[in-house]
Amino acid sequence: MKEQKPAIDYHDIDCWIFDLDNTLYPVTTPLLAELDSQMSRFVANFLGVDGEEARKIQKAYFHQYGLTLRGLMIHHNLDPEEFFSAMTPTNLAEIKPNPNLGEAIKRLPGRKLIYTNSYRKHAEMVLVRLKILDAFEDIFDITAADFIPKPNSEPYQRLCQIHSIKPENALMVDDIARNLEPAGKLGMTTVWMQTKAEWATTEERIEYVDFEIRNIDQWVAAAAD
Repeated sequence: MKEQKPAIDYHDIDCWIFDLDNTLYPVTTPLLAELDSQMSRFVANFLGVDGEEARKIQKAYFHQYGLTLRGLMIHHNLDPEEFFSAMTPTNLAEIKPNPNLGEAIKRLPGRKLIYTNSYRKHAEMVLVRLKILDAFEDIFDITAADFIPKPNSEPYQRLCQIHSIKPENALMVDDIARNLEPAGKLGMTTVWMQTKAEWATTEERIEYVDFEIRNIDQWVAAAAD
C-alpha cells in the first residue's frame, strides 16, 4: 500500500465521486438478505427454474461478469427494464436517514456525483430515504455505464467523458478496494471506505488506494471544514 500522507490535500479536488451502497450507508444483514432473495426469485421466475438452480446461475453470472444482470442480458436477452422493475426495493426501513451527512457533502468544494453499479431508481430511492439526494449533481448508474460494472475500466473513462472530469482533480470513495484501481490508474485520489463486509475485504497489496477510512460521516465532515 502507498505510504499514508498525514492528511488528504483537497486543494485541487473539484469533483467528489461517491459509491452508494455500503459506502454512504451500511447495507445491513436483513437488507442484504432481502435483496439476495429478491434476486433469486427473479432469476427463478425469468428462467423457469427452481430456487436452487436460480441461485447457482445468479452466483455464476455475478462471479463471471461482476453483475448477475449482465449475465442474464448476454445469455438470455433480458430486457434490463424488466429487471429494474422487479428489483425495486420494497422495504427501506433498514436504511436510516442521515441529513447531516448530506449537509456535510454539500459543503465539499466542487461537484459531487454518485457512481454505482446499481440502477438510477434504486439509487434515488436510497438517497431520498437518507435525505441526501439534493447533495449530488448526478447519478452515474449501470445504465450510464452501458451495463459494464465496476471495476472494468471502460465505465470510469465514460464517467469522466460524460461529466468532463479531470481525473487528477477528482476523488473517488468506494467500499470495495478493487473498485478503486481503475480510478487510481486514471489519476484520481482514491479513498477506501473500510467495512466488515466479506465481499469488500482484501489481503492483497493495494497500491492504488491512497487513503483508508472507517467512518464516512466523520471523514466528510472533516473534509468539508
